[in-house]
Amino acid sequence: MRAAVCSKGEFRIEELPTPQPGPGQLLVDVLRCGICGSDLHARVHCDALADLAAATGYQHFMRSDQSVVMGHEFVGEVVEYGPKTRRRWKPGTRVVALPIVRQGREPHLTGLSAAAPGGYAEQVLVQEAMTFEVPNGLSADHAALTEPMAVAWHAVRRGRVNKNRTAFVIGCGPIGLAVISMLKAAGVRTVVASDFSPRRRELAARCGADHVVDPGVDSPWEAAPRQARITGATDILNLGFDAMERLRRIPGVPWWYLFRAAHTFDQGPSGPAIFECVGVPGILDQILTAAPPMSRVIVVGVCMQADSIHPAVAINKEIDLRFVFGYDPGEFRDTLHMIADGKVDPAPLLTGTVGLEGIDAAFTALASPDQHAKILVDPRSPATGV
Repeated sequence: MRAAVCSKGEFRIEELPTPQPGPGQLLVDVLRCGICGSDLHARVHCDALADLAAATGYQHFMRSDQSVVMGHEFVGEVVEYGPKTRRRWKPGTRVVALPIVRQGREPHLTGLSAAAPGGYAEQVLVQEAMTFEVPNGLSADHAALTEPMAVAWHAVRRGRVNKNRTAFVIGCGPIGLAVISMLKAAGVRTVVASDFSPRRRELAARCGADHVVDPGVDSPWEAAPRQARITGATDILNLGFDAMERLRRIPGVPWWYLFRAAHTFDQGPSGPAIFECVGVPGILDQILTAAPPMSRVIVVGVCMQADSIHPAVAINKEIDLRFVFGYDPGEFRDTLHMIADGKVDPAPLLTGTVGLEGIDAAFTALASPDQHAKILVDPRSPATGV
């Protein structure tokens, strides 16, 4: 099979042996594979990423001196099965899969491990237990976005944003755009998106953002139609005074029970949900400084450099800080069906398609925020530019 092989940060097209499915695996003909922001990082910073992965317990992340077929956002058609499979689908059935395979008890990240070649190739191996049939005749282009949209769905779920809580999305790259789409699919009424790039602001509006802000001109925190009731420490303290003055006017009522009930059902005062989707040093501290008190900050952007924050600021504001990564199989499956059922539309993210020979040009184009969001790879396309 033909594949784009990355070594020492360079791509070359090679003819590789057809992958042989092992126990519990099946072979898939790749129809489309998305280029992920993590691929851009891994191409040039894979050694630092591998060190980070090793520190968290995963030893198989790609290294610069290895030859690796990247690509983990793919859709394809069933070709054949390995041993110990249930042969769930007929050959030709269109499927997507979590990008992870297992060799014995060792998991390998597909497209990010030398032992698990990815979707920048004509064929890829997937684990049958982690594979799902594409429903409703969903197009290959849209099915290929299941993986990045699942990342966004996981972030939205972890953010626990109710419909009436304002959500801010800081950074409108592919993941920020996906988060906007998933927030609107979840019924969140007010989503404010912020990005310096005019192109990304345009895409944010297409994804459903209710208010789109250029942070170089306007403050995203002032763009929401309903301003937060609590904007600083004085408001928090006065809220306590006002509540106690009212409650103590009611004779015979154990007012502390009301506080306990509010704590139990999480019904106290709260700020907005803020999704950090930039992933560069300094952004998190800027958000903590500017965010209203009692905000919930969900960190989706992956910052690869050392960073610093002022914890006392977050402490004084009682900001809830959550870090998110990946998704589980249930979220992946649900995301696929949300797309197939028309509950979420990933189309605004799609900005180009290339063949294997065009991957290098696509990586270059994606380094700039001015044009593209998500570029797909069609392994059988002759396209070399975007």
